[in-house]
Amino acid sequence: MAIDSGARLMGEFIHLHVASGFSLRYGAAFPERIAERAAELEMPAVALTDREGLYGAVRFANACTDVGVAAIIGVDVPLVHSGAAMAAPMFGGAVADTRPERITVLARGAAGMVGINRLTSAHHADGISVDVVQRVAEIVSVVAAADEGLTVLLGPNSDVGRAVAQRKYQQAHDLLRRWRETGAEIVCEIVSHRSRDAIVPATDFGMPLSTLNAARMWQFAEAQHAPTVLTNAVRFVDPSQARVTDILDATRRLVPLSHKNVDRTNGEGYLKSADEMRTIANEIAEAGGFNSADADHLIAMTNHYGRRAIIDPQLDLGIGSIHVPELDVIMNPERRIVVPATWDRPAAPRRTAAVIQAEAAEADIVLRQRCESALAFRGFDSGPGAQRMRTRLEEEFEVVRHLGFAAYFLTVAEVVKLTRDIGVRVAARGSGAGSFINHLLGISVLNPLDYDLIMERFLSPLRSSLPDIDIDVESHRRLDVYSAVFERFGGDRVACVSMMDTYRVRHAIRDVGNALGLPRAEVDAFAKAFPHIRARDARMALQELPELRRSGFGALARTGQLNQFLDLVEGLDGLPRNVALHPCGVLLSDSSLLDRTPVQASGADFPMSHYDKDDVETLGFLKLDILGIRMQSAMSFALSEIERTEGTQVELDEVPFDDPATYELISSTKTLGCFQIESPGQRELVGKFGPETFEDIIIDISLFRPGPVKSDMVTPFLTARQGWKKPEFLHPRLKPILESTCGVVVFHEQVIKIVAEMTGCSLAEADEVRRGLGSWEKHDVVRGWFYPEALRRDFDLEVVDRVWDVLRAFASFGFCKAHAGAFAVPTYQSAWLKTHHPAAFYAGVLTHDPGMYPKRLIIEDARQMGVPVLGLDINRSKSEFVVEEVEGVLGIRIGLSQLKGISDAEVESILEAAPFVDINDVWNRASISRPTMERFVLAGAFDEIHRISSSTRQRHGATSRRDLLVHVAELERWRSTGGGREAMLFDSGPGAIPLATGLPEMDATERVQAELEILGMEVSHHVMDFHEPLMAALGVTRARDLLGTRSRQEVLIAGVKVATQTPPVRSGKRVIFVTLDDSTGPIDAAFFEDAQADYSHTLLNSWTLLMRGVTRRTGPRGISVRGTGCWSLADVQEVFNAGSAKPWGLDKEAGAQAVMDFIENDYAISSNVTIPAPQKLWHTSPGIAG
Repeated sequence: MAIDSGARLMGEFIHLHVASGFSLRYGAAFPERIAERAAELEMPAVALTDREGLYGAVRFANACTDVGVAAIIGVDVPLVHSGAAMAAPMFGGAVADTRPERITVLARGAAGMVGINRLTSAHHADGISVDVVQRVAEIVSVVAAADEGLTVLLGPNSDVGRAVAQRKYQQAHDLLRRWRETGAEIVCEIVSHRSRDAIVPATDFGMPLSTLNAARMWQFAEAQHAPTVLTNAVRFVDPSQARVTDILDATRRLVPLSHKNVDRTNGEGYLKSADEMRTIANEIAEAGGFNSADADHLIAMTNHYGRRAIIDPQLDLGIGSIHVPELDVIMNPERRIVVPATWDRPAAPRRTAAVIQAEAAEADIVLRQRCESALAFRGFDSGPGAQRMRTRLEEEFEVVRHLGFAAYFLTVAEVVKLTRDIGVRVAARGSGAGSFINHLLGISVLNPLDYDLIMERFLSPLRSSLPDIDIDVESHRRLDVYSAVFERFGGDRVACVSMMDTYRVRHAIRDVGNALGLPRAEVDAFAKAFPHIRARDARMALQELPELRRSGFGALARTGQLNQFLDLVEGLDGLPRNVALHPCGVLLSDSSLLDRTPVQASGADFPMSHYDKDDVETLGFLKLDILGIRMQSAMSFALSEIERTEGTQVELDEVPFDDPATYELISSTKTLGCFQIESPGQRELVGKFGPETFEDIIIDISLFRPGPVKSDMVTPFLTARQGWKKPEFLHPRLKPILESTCGVVVFHEQVIKIVAEMTGCSLAEADEVRRGLGSWEKHDVVRGWFYPEALRRDFDLEVVDRVWDVLRAFASFGFCKAHAGAFAVPTYQSAWLKTHHPAAFYAGVLTHDPGMYPKRLIIEDARQMGVPVLGLDINRSKSEFVVEEVEGVLGIRIGLSQLKGISDAEVESILEAAPFVDINDVWNRASISRPTMERFVLAGAFDEIHRISSSTRQRHGATSRRDLLVHVAELERWRSTGGGREAMLFDSGPGAIPLATGLPEMDATERVQAELEILGMEVSHHVMDFHEPLMAALGVTRARDLLGTRSRQEVLIAGVKVATQTPPVRSGKRVIFVTLDDSTGPIDAAFFEDAQADYSHTLLNSWTLLMRGVTRRTGPRGISVRGTGCWSLADVQEVFNAGSAKPWGLDKEAGAQAVMDFIENDYAISSNVTIPAPQKLWHTSPGIAG
């Protein structure tokens, strides 16, 4: 065979078999690191051949381009479907990999990429009994072209390789002949990890990587006149990562570590240099009776096949191209022809430049016609502002025409239309709100000209990649929208986007601990001790977080006893664990989709691309984020309740943004449940800000982002807004740009306009400058351009310096105004609903749970807003929370589905059989289990039909909840003895049964405890009601009275913890933000590092808390508390009760003194007692600063 002279270079070697971390739980290196190491070793090319997927192919190709190394793409697939190669593991009851036979397939050219895309998809779609050899033959027959196609490497783990290892040469010959008949290029792969035959017997197919086995394979290939290549079956870049692969092997197989359960016998499977591979070649040659010239030839053949398989990222992989549905498909769904997704179907024809150009021109005409119609329909073609709108439309048309993106806009508009057609609320988000075309097409509610939004932030002629339009839909209907998109455009043009679940500290600790065979309970406790951080930060957390540093785990870490364990944990950091369906990404393409990306079924049974959100954009697919937003579901439900109870149909998208009462509610900080403005920081900010217009809401949302908060841009804005300081506009010519934000640069759009004004460049060019400011490396280049241009336009050097300082810093704190505007729409709409239809609003929020707080706090907020909360009732409750009138006032009724453990079938059974006359009637006609019946009793669902008083004082002869529990037990006993539901002997009738037994009624404490356990919320009393004497004795300040305190006043506060957040802050130190509910409202407190050392354990683990702190006034309606101490309220209550108990009665003053002594006696340091909630009734998140 003729060998490329370039491949003869003695110092050259191309690795053809390399697994990255995207070989899930197999490889230990990232694709980028593989490319970097290949460049360090001066290799001309390197392959990525991940197991059963191309998940890392795009980032690998990009990384190779960045470091100047050619990329080779392949896939490593088993010869049986993964479901056939399973065996029972040691624990867990799942199944594990048992080393099936495998081949490696390399792509040659564009046809080869089509082939491995189809082969990979086929692997994930085919059944267990598939014949992979036949599948390869089918694919090759339709995709191979000229010198392009598939190269199959038959290595030591292939069917041929294992037959050779067993010295079954005739069988190996027959298998090789069958592979050759496929039409693919067949090459024998020789691998040696210098394993000894004594360690790897011929009967063990798991690790046939000895030098002798490699020599046998070489001899066999020579005898069969088959070409051979040398690889190192790479799993890691550096030998130090070998132990990490052991953990991955054990985790993949769900078994503890042992020599039988790992795929290596040494650390040889790393990315070796050319000299190291040449040494391996000589060792195999000597073992097989070959000479050094044969070894050189083996290396040369390897490089030859490697060069043949080099792919062009643009031509072969498709990076940089654009693919959107064909115009015919967009406009005429009935004309769409779906090609069956068979692997031997003809390859999709590549659309020529002429065809694409003609389609783009036609799409331009259609887009213009639709926008012109919308312009007239909305009345924008006449009257004030008509010329301005016409000019803006023409400007946007020119950009879209120049880029050829008309079909993109038409496709998104079609998706929005079909979403509305199936009755789902939909709203745009992101910078797309800055496009007037999007507004006219009905994609975005906002008219960008009303709020000074610019197209260039979204799309400009200087950007060739597709823009990004995200749409929000009702969360519970998101999959319905997916189905509608698939039905409308077809499975040959639509796929979901995938995402990788990667190792973070908790997953890493669990997998390392289980692999090492450590007690699972101890491993789980260790994992849960960590916050949700990266695995590589485990040591830092043990050193810096007080609750970990003071723990037993921290002590072990300080003495070095956890070093090896933590090394393994950190070695797993960021490696992919599982592939999952992206929560919102859908990609649309032309008919070539399935030839450009492998797909596999997701857990929701939607086809899912192997590429993530960044990859699909790189490949030019139309990626549409269809986000399921629970607030959209909540608002939709609220609107249906308004129509049901009030007979009014509200068109929420047509409600004007000028309602004073809505802005008054927002400014009052009573925004729990409202989109974007319910967090502690946001409630404080709106209290200080006092939004009065929709523009104010946009500014508020933009200010409350990690960047602006971290950069302290909120303070100068509020200082100017409240009149404490005169706004500064940097320069009079910049005043029109900065006037709305009181001289503070808040928006990306402001930066774009400032750059354009000061340099005279276009807005499109200014946006490129803004993007450059996001990279510190480009600052010098931007500065070198900006200064001369600004000075040339008569700006003083002092002004240029000041503006440059603002622009340079802006990279860390800016926000897109269009994005904020899109967020502001549901923010205003949710606040409007809470203002004018509070009962319906709360019903929607409680049903769909869109916010950050537990339902029990929303229930309490409803009471504070005057909305009655009605308990669970077997006759009146529906599946979800509903609006119900009580004494002329609209209240909310708790839904049946809130009952712990109730099934959908039981809910449906109750709703079908209701109404009921008594508990027997329920038992007879509804299919409900005994535990569910007992929970209904405890939650008070039968109180009304059995006339059980809401008071805990029991009337003589009255039925109690305990009587009903006894009766349920009797009903179950009767059924178990054969009486059956139909043969029940009890008479039915209101109040007829059960008879009062004399058992006492549940007291208030028992009722609340049952409600919390069963419903997750209090209904009859608030938890804090039971601590009223304690709070009064201690002088605890309640939430309703906190605004009346002075700034810097020391206070005691108490309540039920409903939220904790640990967001990034400007100092870089951890701050714990806590929200308490004391039955009169929420109280927000912040614990800084100086207070965390003694109190963080109690703060993070206790449910009810007593806190000491200092108030901070931030405006007439803004107040928060800086925490200085924290104690478990349950412990404090116990001390108070003991101190108050005197022979002559209760002495509350003595109890209060006992508490104060208890607080001052180092309780926080010595006590590790935590009082858990009945359930997880508080919200924990990294959150956002504020």
